[in-house]
Amino acid sequence: MTFNVMAINPGHNGSVALVCDGKLEYYIEEERLSRSKYDGNPYRGMIYLMERYPIHHLVIGGTGQERHQLPWTGEDSYSALVRKFYPQLSITVLGHEHHLGHAAASFYGSGFDSAAAVIVDGSGSRQQIDVTPDAKQDKKQFIQAFETESIYQCEWPGEFTPVFKRFADNVAPLVELSDTEVDCSVTTVKAYEAVSEYLGFGFIEAGKTMGLAPYGKRDKNIKDLLIGDLKRGDKNVLVPNYPAGAFVDQGRNSYLKQDFNPREWHDNSSRLPNVARNLAWKVQQETQEYVGDLIEKAVDMTGEDNIVISGGYGLNVMANYYYKERFPELNIYVDPISHDGGSAIGFAKLISYSRMGKDKVEIEKDPLGTLYLGPKYDYDEKILEKYGIVKDATDESEQGLIEVSDATATDVAQLLKDRKIVSIFQGRSEAGPRALGNRSILFDPSHPQGKDLVNKVKGREWFRPFAASVMQEHAKDWFDLRGMEETPFMMYAVEVKDEHIGEISAVTHVDGTCRIQTVTEDQNKNYYNLINEFYKLSGVPLLFNTSFNLAGKPLVENLDDAIMTLYNSQLEYLYLPELGKLIKLSNERSQILPPKSSSRLDVKEKIMEEVNG
Repeated sequence: MTFNVMAINPGHNGSVALVCDGKLEYYIEEERLSRSKYDGNPYRGMIYLMERYPIHHLVIGGTGQERHQLPWTGEDSYSALVRKFYPQLSITVLGHEHHLGHAAASFYGSGFDSAAAVIVDGSGSRQQIDVTPDAKQDKKQFIQAFETESIYQCEWPGEFTPVFKRFADNVAPLVELSDTEVDCSVTTVKAYEAVSEYLGFGFIEAGKTMGLAPYGKRDKNIKDLLIGDLKRGDKNVLVPNYPAGAFVDQGRNSYLKQDFNPREWHDNSSRLPNVARNLAWKVQQETQEYVGDLIEKAVDMTGEDNIVISGGYGLNVMANYYYKERFPELNIYVDPISHDGGSAIGFAKLISYSRMGKDKVEIEKDPLGTLYLGPKYDYDEKILEKYGIVKDATDESEQGLIEVSDATATDVAQLLKDRKIVSIFQGRSEAGPRALGNRSILFDPSHPQGKDLVNKVKGREWFRPFAASVMQEHAKDWFDLRGMEETPFMMYAVEVKDEHIGEISAVTHVDGTCRIQTVTEDQNKNYYNLINEFYKLSGVPLLFNTSFNLAGKPLVENLDDAIMTLYNSQLEYLYLPELGKLIKLSNERSQILPPKSSSRLDVKEKIMEEVNG
């Protein structure tokens, strides 16, 4: 009998994962369905799965936040929701072991037999910690603080032993034991969050700080952020605010005193102050070096040369590439869904394998081979009719707001060669924050002003770089992969080979790097064929690739989202390779844009009412 485990992360990056007899079948982030960025409480994702699969076990993860009891039954809302579909469901609550979820997700995704898991997070679960200095002491001493960094010894199929834990809280006392550290300073990710807040991004938008960092340099006026042998955050510079965020103490640092409005330089490169760019550089350099030290600690404590990395800092593609240079002898796997949402996968597999072991069922490894794990959508040409799409775009009397035509990969490649921006929608949506050719916006990577042009279309800050999707067989000719054969999940910002930097300026960042996705025909046939057709026309075996969304919005999930994004932007083309169709929006649509507060299906109705009179 099939045993289906559904696990949820109810916090920010709310998500739900489904594992059937040890095999990962689905992963959905709530924001994709609700259209609310970083949305938690994944009710829509849960309902989507329960309508399609029998659920035998529910795992509630997160970070141990209080789950309020509902009237009458006294249940939490997640348990109550699932019970209404499956009354006999069994439930496991693991919110008190957040880092275990990260460790399990990265280890099971790697396919290793054993590994040391390095987890670097802002704040995980609040735990009660035994800080008794002498094991023989009769009276135990305990304090409470949040997980921030952890090292686990991982053994297949399900042994996860914590060998080192670092905790922090706003008022925690300083404790240093061989396997445990506790303090009230700003830790690695909190330092990054503090700088991100200072730069006007908000503490959760650390990716923007990473994009700004290469514009900076060492600045003698900026003190070290992480100090001492243990690299604790300097509380004269950084102020903790566990569990949410941290701040730069401007009052004690005259050089860091903001005499500028961050929003001014977000939109205008000429207004970027040195202190902003150099502080971004500083926090990137110091934190990646510290995590490198943590990797060394993991090797020393476990003897492992297999390292898996997860937690929010795992999304730092600059740091991930740095590890490849610093540790060429190690086998390093970075979880591509290393933010909190990905912990749902770890918990689902952990419980699934535990049950299979009890039933003495043979457990096969299920390494993460694809990120196309979102919902399946069945649609055909008829679905386009509800948008008023004209079928015969050659008849001028019938042309309207939207036109559709037959299109091959060669046709779309020619549009890209002609420097048209083309969005693409196909297949199952990508798990995690990276667009991998199923929900992407594409462009010519050789356009000298390509970065500025697409940033303007998407409404993003001018300094943010773009990624590239490259045919795997050509990747080593164009990029220094530091020993990697592939990087299909876009987890590394790699150096562009010197001879090609000037050829792909739209995707080459100011430091000469590019975040890349290697693509094979087996991984994504339609997308590979499109890149190949562009290569035939241009001699460049890669495409400029960015996520199919506008600034501050989640990636598009279904076809409604895709077409509404076109309506609300200056995007002109949408390619549907599964149908062999190309949608083109009229330039006149700017006169009838729907209100930004509108959503999904009602947007189409309002547009068509105006179009029809």
